[in-house]
Amino acid sequence: MDILSDILQNSQISDDSIERERDVILREMQEVESTTEEVIFEHLHSIAFQETSHALSILGPEENIKSLKRSDMLDYIKTHYTAPRMVLAAAGRVNHDELVRLAEEKFGGLSAEVHGQSALTPAFTGSMVTIRNDEMPLAHVAVAFEGVGYSDPDYFVFLVMQSLLGSWDRNIGGGKNLISPLSETVSHEGLAHSYMAFHTPYQKTGLFGVYATGPGDKLDHLSHAMLYEITRLAHGTTSAEVERARNKLKATTLMVLDNSSAVCEDIGRQLLTLSRRLTPAEIFMRIDMITADEVKRVAQEYLWDNEIAVAAMGPTSNLPDYNVLRGWTYWNRV
Repeated sequence: MDILSDILQNSQISDDSIERERDVILREMQEVESTTEEVIFEHLHSIAFQETSHALSILGPEENIKSLKRSDMLDYIKTHYTAPRMVLAAAGRVNHDELVRLAEEKFGGLSAEVHGQSALTPAFTGSMVTIRNDEMPLAHVAVAFEGVGYSDPDYFVFLVMQSLLGSWDRNIGGGKNLISPLSETVSHEGLAHSYMAFHTPYQKTGLFGVYATGPGDKLDHLSHAMLYEITRLAHGTTSAEVERARNKLKATTLMVLDNSSAVCEDIGRQLLTLSRRLTPAEIFMRIDMITADEVKRVAQEYLWDNEIAVAAMGPTSNLPDYNVLRGWTYWNRV
């Protein structure tokens, strides 16, 4: 507690340390820019949430990193390092009363001011960005719909839908024996080397979709399979599928809480986003309440015939244009 409080409240932030960290961040930026998955999701956010803070890179532009001064850092700390924006979380062999006493002693001098207004819900924009590079061995593509935030009542339904779509990698095989019809299609037809469903929630919005890597000449079939299975959630989801997805989600929930560090991080994240902690038992109860009809309702509201954001890179000549992809978000029946 002495170390934590000293770091947060008494850091010297010398000019020499700022220069050292500036170089570290610039190197980190180069590493991020060389990781295709990171680049794809940066572009996905930039087009999905245009003209909002959600569209900005986490590391920021290079010119900002090079121009930051000590005074900028101190102003930021004074504005944002306040009690309403902090959570002190602990897990393991901890005496709660002693922790509270130490918190009052070490952090009692923090400002209670709240600066800034609550964030507005960023507008989602249906759009597409393609960076064609035929020299890349594989194409990378991400397709996303607007999702929901952490505190939304449908948050856990999106987690179940993510589990229904699943993930697959040709190095692990098992496509025909996994719970996801998408993994069976992708593996059986050789449409991709890997794919994963994702749900990236924020305070009042989120991104839900699928990211895949595969041969460029099969991008049309791959993108159709991805959107077909996403839209199928709105009408073709079965109770057996949902039960398997619920069990998988509960197992994943427990596996990520396998040590005190993970539990501590989970407590902090939930208190910042929900203002309280959901225990695994409560999470399981919420997951078990989700039925096939609930999945269909949420999928019809958020996925069926809704705008999409698409980001792709590599040999993308076989990727259909936006209007074709958008047309695959619903089915026509005669």
